[in-house]
Amino acid sequence: MSFRAPEGVEKSITKKRTMQFSEIIGNAEVAKALVSMADSGRVAHAMLMYENEGCGALALALAYVQYLNCSNPHDGDSCGECPSCRQMSKLIHPDVHYVFPVNKGPKTSDDKPTSESYIQYWRELAIANPYFVEADLQKAIGIESKNGLIAVAEAKSIISKLSLTAVADGYKAVIFYLPEKMNQETANRLLKMVEEPPEKTLFIFITHAPEKVLQTIFSRCQSIRVMPLTKDEAAQVKALNPFDDREEYNLFMDLFSDLMNAIVARDLMAALECGEVVAALDSREKQKAFCAFAGECIRKIFMIQQNMPQIAGIAEEEQEFYSAMAGKYGKGFCSKSITNIEKVVAMIDRNVSSKILFCDLVNRMFLSV
Repeated sequence: MSFRAPEGVEKSITKKRTMQFSEIIGNAEVAKALVSMADSGRVAHAMLMYENEGCGALALALAYVQYLNCSNPHDGDSCGECPSCRQMSKLIHPDVHYVFPVNKGPKTSDDKPTSESYIQYWRELAIANPYFVEADLQKAIGIESKNGLIAVAEAKSIISKLSLTAVADGYKAVIFYLPEKMNQETANRLLKMVEEPPEKTLFIFITHAPEKVLQTIFSRCQSIRVMPLTKDEAAQVKALNPFDDREEYNLFMDLFSDLMNAIVARDLMAALECGEVVAALDSREKQKAFCAFAGECIRKIFMIQQNMPQIAGIAEEEQEFYSAMAGKYGKGFCSKSITNIEKVVAMIDRNVSSKILFCDLVNRMFLSV
C-alpha cells in the first residue's frame, strides 16, 4: 500500500505577513484556546506545543505572543498595526527571542554558533513560511549535511537576555524550536529559569517528537497538541513552502512503502533492491533526507503501536497506511530500525560505500522483524 502527496497545488505569491491568528491555516480550536488563556490571564510561563512537523505550531506561537503584547487586541486577534505587532510581523520584537538547532556552516564565521548567528535566515524563512520543517531550516542556514544542536552556549545567551529589563511594556518570550535537540547540560542550565522565570516571561517549546524532549523540561510545561492538518489545509501549506519538492516526497514515500512491504512479505531480494535505489540517489544530502523521512515514518508507526496516535501527528490521508503498517511489525522493530537509521546517517560522510551501507541497513531491518 502506498499513497502520494496532494496534487494540483500551485505556488502562491508570497505576501506580507502580520503573524495574526486570522492568517493561520487549520487548528482553529487551538487558536481559540490560546486567546482564551490570554484573555483570562491564565498565561502558562512554560508551554510545550507538539505537532507533526509543518502543522502550524510556530505560526500559533508567534500569533499568541503577538496577541499578548498587542496594544489594541480585538475580536480574538491582535490589531496587526501597533508598534509591537509591526515588530512581530518582521520578527524583530526586542523582547522576543528564538532558539533553534544550529551547527557550524558556511553562513557564519562563529566557532561556536548560536541561533543569533543565523537569525537573519531564520527570520526570512519564518516570515515566508511559518509552517516550515526541519529540513527547510537546515537548508536556509546552510547546514544540510550536519545535525543541528541546541548547545549550552544557547542557554547562556538566553539567560543573559532574560536578565535584562524588558524594552516594551509586555511579555518577554523565548520560542524554542525543536527542544528535543537540546542536550542535558543545556537543559540543566535553563531549568531554574524555566521553573522560576522573571515576571511576565514566557517559554514556548515547539516539538515534533515529544517523547524525545528531556523530562526535566517536559514536566514543567503545559502541553498543547497541535492537530494534523486536513488534506485541503495541508495543500494550502504546501503552496507556501519555498523548498517544497513534491517529486522528491513522492519518490521517498513510494520507496519507503516498497521497502516496508518487501520486509513484511519476507522478500529479501526486493528489500535489497530498495536499498540499492537509496544508495543510487544523486547526493549524500538526498540519502540523508531519505533516512530522515524513513525515520519519521517509522516513528509514526511506533506511536500507533504504543496507543498514542494523537502524538504520532498523522494526516487524515495517511491514517490507513500507518495503521496497517503498525499491525504488521513487532514493537521492537521500530526502535531497532530507528537506531540503525541513525547509525547510517552518521556513516554517510565517511566515504563508506553507499551500496554496502544501505544494503546492510536493509538487512538489519529485515532481521529485526
